[in-house]
Amino acid sequence: MNSKPEQTKSPDLSRSNNDTHIDTRIDTCIDTDTGQDKASTARRRVLGSAAVLGLVAGGLYSWYRNTPSSPSPQELQQLWATNYQHPNGEDVNWSQFKGKPLIINFWATWCAPCVEEMPLIDRFYKENASNGWQVLGLAIDQPSRVKSFLTQTPVSYPIVLAGLGGTELSQTLGNKSGALPFTIILSANERVLLKKIGKLKAEELSSLL
Repeated sequence: MNSKPEQTKSPDLSRSNNDTHIDTRIDTCIDTDTGQDKASTARRRVLGSAAVLGLVAGGLYSWYRNTPSSPSPQELQQLWATNYQHPNGEDVNWSQFKGKPLIINFWATWCAPCVEEMPLIDRFYKENASNGWQVLGLAIDQPSRVKSFLTQTPVSYPIVLAGLGGTELSQTLGNKSGALPFTIILSANERVLLKKIGKLKAEELSSLL
């Protein structure tokens, strides 16, 4: 009595669904279908190549969206032309920030990386304000949430209530994706020293000194 040949199941090579819009890594695929005919294998290779090219294209697009560009002098002028207020209701006096090195940090209370980097930014401001450094935190959030947050977690540098309009301003300043946190650092003559989407590192700030 002939027994049927035992079938070997191919291992599950499906990708995990843990990708984010910033993670552009491509997992390595291992071909275990060596028992299939050549035509079937060729078709699979073509489809696999197309899939890889799609992932690469998606990764490049993600890189493009998450790599900030440098704003032009005309675009920087839009920053000085905005009409924002501090949490206490006072209008922002932009003249106090012009002509000095300035860190502009876009943040929100619901953004964990934003909150995590605030002590670092605050420490930099305390240590370097006497040398002319200015820091401005533009909150893209509801005023009530910002005020409540600052009551419990105060910082020494000025905070501005930018609201939803702050997203458009950050995009004008080079943050194409509108992601948070976003930081742009200007020299006294408004030259861009650093621009970054994501949490700042201590060495990035220390390199400015």
